[in-house]
Amino acid sequence: MPLYPTWQDIALRLALTVLAGAAIGIDRSVRGHVAGVRTMILVALAAALAMVQANILLPLAGKTGASFSIMDQMRLPLGILTGVGFIGGGTILRRGDLVTGVITAATLWVVTVIGLCFGGGQIYLGIAGTALTVFTLSALRWLDARIRREQRAILVLRAAPDDGLSERLNALIAPLGYRAIFQRQSDTSGEHKVWFELLGKRAEAAGPPLDLVNLINRSFDVARFELAPEPHN
Repeated sequence: MPLYPTWQDIALRLALTVLAGAAIGIDRSVRGHVAGVRTMILVALAAALAMVQANILLPLAGKTGASFSIMDQMRLPLGILTGVGFIGGGTILRRGDLVTGVITAATLWVVTVIGLCFGGGQIYLGIAGTALTVFTLSALRWLDARIRREQRAILVLRAAPDDGLSERLNALIAPLGYRAIFQRQSDTSGEHKVWFELLGKRAEAAGPPLDLVNLINRSFDVARFELAPEPHN
């Protein structure tokens, strides 16, 4: 950081910080996330203002530029990142096996670092960080949607107890990349039901497994099919 930043330097840092926060926040707002444009701008701006304030306070009376080599300049940014950690932690929710908000928390974290870069005068580093963040959130989403992830579903069949039921079901769904694991069976009011957990891998871009549901429906009496919800961060 320069010891004597001009108002033009400070204005450029703050303007780039706002632009960076807006660019990243637009992606989050378009996808319906609570932490959108205004949140990203405010977080980045707070970090930048703190670093600008630290920069202004650097030229203390009676000290030369060389004396700052013994100062711990990491105290301020580390303190800011710790504070943002609490905000990010508040965006992460867990309901059973479902965890949401991780990407939002990570975005708040990287926006803070970008603000610190611009606030400290590392313009090119901040621009590079903004570009990479926007690329990761937008362009790489296409790739992320095509990665095959493990998918779980609960299947309940109306069927009498049969030792070969599990084998027939597995033989039917195996070509689609799924397998069935027996869970339990029940007999309520004379109606026999058998519960299975279905496991397989499917990309988000492929949509819901309607082919699997239709295949099972043609061969068995399905009482219930419930797909485990996917987390949206």
